[in-house]
Amino acid sequence: SVTAQTRFSLWLTRVKILYNKKDSALIQLSDGNQAQLAMSHLNGQKVFGKVMRVTLSKHQTVALPREGLDDQLLTKDFSGSPLHRFKKPGSKNFQNIFPPSATLHLSNIRDGVGEEDLRLLFSNSGGTVKAFKFFQDRKMALIQMSSVEEAIQALMDLHNYDMGGNHHLKVSFSKSTI
Repeated sequence: SVTAQTRFSLWLTRVKILYNKKDSALIQLSDGNQAQLAMSHLNGQKVFGKVMRVTLSKHQTVALPREGLDDQLLTKDFSGSPLHRFKKPGSKNFQNIFPPSATLHLSNIRDGVGEEDLRLLFSNSGGTVKAFKFFQDRKMALIQMSSVEEAIQALMDLHNYDMGGNHHLKVSFSKSTI
């Protein structure tokens, strides 16, 4: 179970927020390795001002609710999302999964979007941008927030952010610093 709604579980297949305990959820990941990675990277991180606890569940799958039940809106299936980064087995994206850090890696940046645009976007998510660096092609960048908690919040708010022109901003934790 997870003690916060975790919209940033990038490998998730399904999420069910518990009906009688809204600060907890069951999250189904694609496989056991991803579950272990999620636990090691996310357990103990602060989200929404609370420390998140991530443990293995006794449930093997998250069942979709039957039509018309009260908890129908509390369960989401993400398996068919076109924005899912970890759908393809063997994808090089799996090599770029890092624990939460204050530095975020941005990719799929639309042409014409500048440093100030991105600084403003990330500042508006409630954090303070400490540093910024474009990669040479300007389609990727690093942005450093003032804390890991702010970076987690920015990732939750801005991963898959629609930048227009069929560009959805990809945000992930970086092993690099600026």
